[in-house]
Amino acid sequence: MKKLKAIGIGALVTVLLAGCNNASVNNAAGEATIKVEQASKEDAELQALLAKFQPLDEMPVPADNPMSDNKVELGKKLYFDTRLSGNNKSSCMSCHVPGAGFGDNLPTFVGFEGFKGTRNSPTIINAGYYTSNFWDGRAASLEEQALGPIQSQAEMNQNLDVLVKELKAVPAYVDEFKTVFNDEINANNIAKALATFERTIVINDTKFDRFLKGDKGALTEQQIEGMKLFAGKANCMSCHAGPTLSDQNFHNIGIEGDDGRYGVTKQEADKGKFRTPALRGIAHTAPYMHDGSMKTLREVIEYYNKGGGAHPNKDPLMQSINLNDQEMDALVAFLEALSGEVPVVESPKLP
Repeated sequence: MKKLKAIGIGALVTVLLAGCNNASVNNAAGEATIKVEQASKEDAELQALLAKFQPLDEMPVPADNPMSDNKVELGKKLYFDTRLSGNNKSSCMSCHVPGAGFGDNLPTFVGFEGFKGTRNSPTIINAGYYTSNFWDGRAASLEEQALGPIQSQAEMNQNLDVLVKELKAVPAYVDEFKTVFNDEINANNIAKALATFERTIVINDTKFDRFLKGDKGALTEQQIEGMKLFAGKANCMSCHAGPTLSDQNFHNIGIEGDDGRYGVTKQEADKGKFRTPALRGIAHTAPYMHDGSMKTLREVIEYYNKGGGAHPNKDPLMQSINLNDQEMDALVAFLEALSGEVPVVESPKLP
């Protein structure tokens, strides 16, 4: 009897152990299933987020001004040449400095003979992607834009006929224009050369771009959270959308004191509107806004967070966002992930 009883107890223990093992296996399987489902959900959410963004396309180039290495080199020389100014003291590079994010890191530009401008010098990083140029969009192309500051009395104050005469007095320039354009030096070819060089100032390999291409480790968790806010709660993509992260449009964000786009169109609806800037390279181009009134990206985010200023023509899109400090920090981190490395351009030897 004792032996049978022992056998019965042993069998019972075996059954109980088997049950425990089965329960452990079932629990482990359940946890694994939950993890797989959670991973699938996170992956689906990530794919949905990525679908809201687009990679940057190839630089658009006008048919009448194709790219060439010789033209780029000529444009670079002109970009650095102070002969393009009326007093031979300033060049394009004076306000668009390679070491300053191709801006000048000043709130507003300093022009001819110390003239104090009212607008910030916009970076030329990725400027070739814009469908209009200048803060108010008054130039339809880089070629048109290139000649604007040269002729402006406030900026470089150079007469184009005088400039052509000065450059024609330099034999090396005469030969170079002949090689590049099979033509003589003229204002049109000066503009084409400058625009060609500017189209090489590109940032397209940021942490953000690598993340879009599938490198999931390119962004930190904080930057991904900022990306989610950018595309969602913060509503940044209402204006900063598309491949360039700019809608190529004009908006009044509440800053008073400058009529902006109105000066070009004379339409009341355009008062105080300025072009939406593209965002690659943004961390290198402080201070911010058309008047350079904001020193840091955090200050910009705080401005948008409160819904902007009190301009009577403020865009209805400008509403309070009510982000907390952690969310604002995440947005700043994402903007920094958009910034990449500034192209390095060495000063050329001028003829």
